[in-house]
Amino acid sequence: MFDHLSDRLAETFKRLKGHGKLSEKNIADALREVRLALLEADVHYKVAKDFIEQVRQRAVGQEVAGSLTPAQVVVKIVHEEMTALMGGEAEPLTLTGRPPLIYMMVGLQGSGKTTTSAKLALALKKKGRHPFLVPADVQRPAAIEQLKRLGAQIQVPVNDSDPGKNPVDICVQALANAARAGADLLILDTAGRLHVDEPLMAELAAIRERLRPQEVLLVADAMTGQDAVNVAKAFHERLSLSGVILSKVEGDARGGAALSIRAVTGVPIKHLGVGEKLDALEAFHPGRMAGRILGMGDVLSLVEKAQEAYDQDKAKELAKKLVKNSFTLEDFKDQLQQIKKMGSLESILSMLPGAGKLKKLKDFQPEEKEIKRTEAIINSMTVAERRDVNLINASRRKRIAAGSGTTVADVNRLLKNFADARKMMKNMTRMGARKGLGRLLPMR
Repeated sequence: MFDHLSDRLAETFKRLKGHGKLSEKNIADALREVRLALLEADVHYKVAKDFIEQVRQRAVGQEVAGSLTPAQVVVKIVHEEMTALMGGEAEPLTLTGRPPLIYMMVGLQGSGKTTTSAKLALALKKKGRHPFLVPADVQRPAAIEQLKRLGAQIQVPVNDSDPGKNPVDICVQALANAARAGADLLILDTAGRLHVDEPLMAELAAIRERLRPQEVLLVADAMTGQDAVNVAKAFHERLSLSGVILSKVEGDARGGAALSIRAVTGVPIKHLGVGEKLDALEAFHPGRMAGRILGMGDVLSLVEKAQEAYDQDKAKELAKKLVKNSFTLEDFKDQLQQIKKMGSLESILSMLPGAGKLKKLKDFQPEEKEIKRTEAIINSMTVAERRDVNLINASRRKRIAAGSGTTVADVNRLLKNFADARKMMKNMTRMGARKGLGRLLPMR
């Protein structure tokens, strides 16, 4: 989302490297470029102006420590101010209170509200909650069917809403249905319109008044830029929003909404929709997002993704196998599947510090189809072949290629790459043992 802004800021800070100290002139030159970059990213003009003034006041007269360059000092100040601009600290959803808790999802038609409702249900289910989805958009019966399909995919119960009924009555009845289903959390997918209008607001206000939800969450399309800020302002004035979920963040959005919404409305961003899959929902952390924008990466989010995706028992078993040099193609396939759970390789790489220096992450990462081809080849092998590649002779390679829809050359390439990787891992574990690091690995 922030690719263009990140590139512009990187260029600006690069020019500061040639200066031995900070002066009013070089700060003014740099901040002029930062201001233009923010405006091009569709950041609200007043937000950009106030942000630049805040950075300027802190940077002018700032002493540069011997271990730092002027560019590093300015980046540090910009990071801190950008973090503050987006709210400072992460604000999680309310998860305490008398069950069932009620989350009311609001937003314009086309913002991704129904899909986001399902994403949120899945995220909460993974945390041990028991969500219950309520389709309450009677203006668009297709939305009711869509939510039922999504609920079936993630195995979350969905209220059997009647499109002929009043939305307020649907939500009240769903409350009783949820209690019978053993749910502790309701997610209300309310109606949307192509634009903000009085009938929509009156309907939403009536639901809010009757059910008194713990959270009123606006789903705003990040692709609409400054319009998303205006929409958030209109909804907040009428419904007193508790948070915003930015959808379609993975698209070619300029990022202005994420940088402006908190400053303009005072409403925190709580989650980001980062892909089309139902598990592509991330908690929003202002400091981490500022780090991504400034090319510092987001290692904490990457670690959290890995912890969620990786099976701890499998990780310990893998460590043992690396020490014993008994890593097999079955283990290799397991690792591919674990990585896929973390999301696209592009999104993983984007969290690494310095990833912005790569002109195109897509050119750097292995293609998704290559991973699928590798899995197909391994799946075409027998269990014995996966565990002992020495069994795979010429005739078996032909059979594996035919069974996976690939060529013998593809099979040979995979086996060679696997042998090289295994050799490299063997050398790494030997080096670790020499340095005493081998004791960190479970040996039993």
